[in-house]
Amino acid sequence: MISMTNVVELAYMASSLLFVLGILKLGKVKTAKQGNLWAAYGMALAIGATMLLLITRGDWSPREGEWTYQSHALALGAMALGSVIGWWMAVKVPMTSMPEFVAFFNGLGGSASMFVGLAEVPRAVERGQTLSSEGADFAVAVILAVLIGAVTLTGSLVAYAKLAGKLNKNRIGPLGSQGFNVVLGLVCIGAGAWGGFFAADPMGLWLSNGLLTLGSLLLGLGLTLPIGGADMPVAIALLNSYSGIAGMTTGFILKNNLLIVSGSLVGASGIILTQIMCKAMNRSLANVLVGGMGEAAGGGGSKDEGYTKVKSTSAEELAAVLDAASSVIFVPGYGLAVAQAQHKVRELAGLLEKKGCQVRYAIHPVAGRMPGHMNILLAEADVPYEQLYELDRINDDFKNTDVVVVLGANDVCNPAATNDPKSPIAGMPVLTVWDARTVVVVKRSLASGYAGIRNELFQMDNSLMFLADAKKALEDTITELKAL
Repeated sequence: MISMTNVVELAYMASSLLFVLGILKLGKVKTAKQGNLWAAYGMALAIGATMLLLITRGDWSPREGEWTYQSHALALGAMALGSVIGWWMAVKVPMTSMPEFVAFFNGLGGSASMFVGLAEVPRAVERGQTLSSEGADFAVAVILAVLIGAVTLTGSLVAYAKLAGKLNKNRIGPLGSQGFNVVLGLVCIGAGAWGGFFAADPMGLWLSNGLLTLGSLLLGLGLTLPIGGADMPVAIALLNSYSGIAGMTTGFILKNNLLIVSGSLVGASGIILTQIMCKAMNRSLANVLVGGMGEAAGGGGSKDEGYTKVKSTSAEELAAVLDAASSVIFVPGYGLAVAQAQHKVRELAGLLEKKGCQVRYAIHPVAGRMPGHMNILLAEADVPYEQLYELDRINDDFKNTDVVVVLGANDVCNPAATNDPKSPIAGMPVLTVWDARTVVVVKRSLASGYAGIRNELFQMDNSLMFLADAKKALEDTITELKAL
């Protein structure tokens, strides 16, 4: 006879399969939405199976007898409350805040793993034994769950604060310096080894694990504070990987195969994405972790950086230039997201297409504040997938393009990456928009971008600056174009 435990394990296997298929679907723009839904269905199945097991089996537990009906009610209530809060936050958060929203969720995942690991400490105190009394692998899993979970929590909160413009520092006292990070790392290793394999008395267990937790929380701050500027997309991908690895370790603690599989998937995919992002920026992961590109997140300078040859344009002039063009490429950036102008650029593109103009969109892998940020924005405005071109596919076509309209992007189309070997972004693959016949940069000011450096594109001979909010600039251009 098939037991309830067997049914749940089968449901967990089905959930794992849906997670894998979901990730496969996420690999292509056209199927990404479906992939996200499949992964959501997998999570819903996993939660439903767990709830059913808690309701029908009062004595079930990864370790027999540790659950009671009272704790079941608390677990079910937590699931319901978490679902409501998660839905509310997802509905309310604006698309421009999606990067910091993702960072915040990474932190929540890390905190869950940290608390699962810490929950083993009072059990060890009650037994009067070391954590390794249940096996060396169990002790290592607990130590890693606390260490990686705590680092993910505070690191993600720093990323959230920087992306939201609430933190503009790369040091807080000694936190953020490489030397202090090394000290914190050694403290965490020592405290973890002591609490996992040597401490058996209550004082030793609480002290060692408390020290591990505090050291790990501070280490998360110290590792993320120096990362700023254009490196933040890499940091988000890496923190996402950390949250998956932390989840995997909790699977070993709870002897839950689903957590092991799903955590491994998130951890591995996050590492792969991190490597892709580093390659896109021509930087090593060690280089990103040791020192961020740009001093602080949240934008560059507040002045005009001393430009002397800038040529300004207006909506009327831009409309005339676009009306005469046979090919146009739009380059979206964070300024487009801040202005919520994705629907307006789609409307302008539609007008150009009716005039027989070829319209495409050049997507840089690190444009915006997280991987895929621009793809999400343009998909929200129903921009056709086939019009989205990645850097490698579009760069050679700029020289055959009449007009390039840069919408709030800066560092991803900065000639310094190819012309200045001493630049912080030297060697970073960028969109060579300056090869087009005419480049129009729509930007609110001449201030530097996220990497904190000036952009010679602004004063090139074929470049025009439209200093305005992206949405307002597009609205005015649409009005003028309709009048032609």
